[in-house]
Amino acid sequence: MSIPRNLLMRVFGRPQGPLGRLGGIIMTRANADFGAWVVSRLEIGPRDSVLEVGFGPGVVIQRLSVLASAGFVAGVDPSREMVEQARARNATAIRNGRVELRQDSVENLPFDDDSFDKAPAINSVQVWPDAVAGLSEIWRVVKPGGRIALGFTPYSGQPKETLTEMLTAAGFTNARLVESGKGFCALAIKP
Repeated sequence: MSIPRNLLMRVFGRPQGPLGRLGGIIMTRANADFGAWVVSRLEIGPRDSVLEVGFGPGVVIQRLSVLASAGFVAGVDPSREMVEQARARNATAIRNGRVELRQDSVENLPFDDDSFDKAPAINSVQVWPDAVAGLSEIWRVVKPGGRIALGFTPYSGQPKETLTEMLTAAGFTNARLVESGKGFCALAIKP
């Protein structure tokens, strides 16, 4: 891995140390509006159970806990720094038992089969070790009829071309792309 790419991964991809904490502050400001747009594509209801993969500093988790006001929100992120920031940002919802945040990876989600109605992942798929394996694991924990949204800003580096094929390979159906001036989103349903 090149030095600039390694540095970017430590700041934004899999944030670590002081640079990772700084990356979380930057992501909080840079991704809030885009995260709201992606989440709106899922039409979160008050009683939904939602899993965010790669939640970063927890801004979208905070929004999800408001939308799923009588439901449950969980998240996994491999970065200790992001888990700490997200837990601080969502401390009240965590204390109330409505939000659960774990330091873990998408390849081995610590949840039962068919647990979640909706699953967003924003600017994270491009740093997963194996995207199809991660999507297959999300497929496992999403309920039949549940929906997934993979959102990417222009600086994510994620190409659009293979996303719908990856979702289909993982078992999702009705995969499609939606674009906005802020980025794009791949949507699909678990049959």
